[in-house]
Amino acid sequence: MFDLLSLAYPWIKALHIVSVISWMAALFYLPRLFVHHVEQAGSAGRMHETFSMMEFKLAQFIMRPAMMATWGFGLALVLTPGIVDWTMIWPWTKGASVVAMTIFHVWLKKQVKSVESGDSTVTGRQFRLLNEVPTLLMIVIVFSVVVKF
Repeated sequence: MFDLLSLAYPWIKALHIVSVISWMAALFYLPRLFVHHVEQAGSAGRMHETFSMMEFKLAQFIMRPAMMATWGFGLALVLTPGIVDWTMIWPWTKGASVVAMTIFHVWLKKQVKSVESGDSTVTGRQFRLLNEVPTLLMIVIVFSVVVKF
């Protein structure tokens, strides 16, 4: 199995990068949709229905599969011999950041339902600030993997 992972390493790495880009795009876009939904569409009417549909489809059909692919290919990379040196700090900072990103993902998924039902207490300004969470985590992840401190 590990020989197969070593042979497939460039393909797994490429697929991991593609899935990360897709996941990040969704994590960046969904809070922006919430901002406009909360500030412009309110909790009823055609705009509300349109935003709700867009948010649901983004979360369900792009964000979730991209996260699952990111985790799957990432775990395959971790299992590939010689890729991760667990005595260094970087795999731990990357791992913690990916877990934090996943927690943010789950929170956003809950917000899809909350905003759609009109129960969300998060303001447009708060969604704008929360939109920076994936950016900060991405910075930690990229520097962890590239610099390998």
